[in-house]
Amino acid sequence: METNNEIISDLKGLVNIVNDGKEGYESASEATDSIELKAVFLKYAAQRAGYAVELKDHIAQHGGSSDNDEGGVLGALHRTWIDIKQALSSKEDVSILGAIETGEKAAIEKYDKALEDYQSHADHIELLQRQRTGILEALKEIETYHQRLAK
Repeated sequence: METNNEIISDLKGLVNIVNDGKEGYESASEATDSIELKAVFLKYAAQRAGYAVELKDHIAQHGGSSDNDEGGVLGALHRTWIDIKQALSSKEDVSILGAIETGEKAAIEKYDKALEDYQSHADHIELLQRQRTGILEALKEIETYHQRLAK
């Protein structure tokens, strides 16, 4: 079983990934001209901000703290990649959606890793499962838009 510090570390990693998602969605909303996509991106940016607050509450319950309101280094690279792809592509929204799919899949993998250690995360397992489900639903919606625009 993990120590309390390892649980806090896992949760901080999830804070990073949801903040990456929030910032990625905010960047995507600024990059698109589509009012429909802009609304979807802002909806998911707000969702991820809420997820970060929930995770920080659980970190505090374990005696830790997280002042992180931004994503991790990989998130910054991912956002830069969105900007580059958007600038180079003639089908901007298709490229943005593809980049978001990549980010969402990475987030799901991070949640799956935390959920593997059910015993260590027992006091917040429902929270992690609910957030993972929300990310999966977002991924499915993004994939639907991507498929529709790629035609």
